[in-house]
Amino acid sequence: MKLKEQELYSINGGGITINATLINAFARAISTVLDLGRTVGSAIRRLYSKNYC
Repeated sequence: MKLKEQELYSINGGGITINATLINAFARAISTVLDLGRTVGSAIRRLYSKNYC
């Protein structure tokens, strides 16, 4: 089946839609990376100060 040129212009869909689930997943990923950075930074600081408590 071949579509006419006018019909091809009226096709919608197939694009990426940004919804709340995608935004929530992105925010959680950023939060996880920040928490990981804090943990590594604290571990390095404790290592240099030799304070393990």
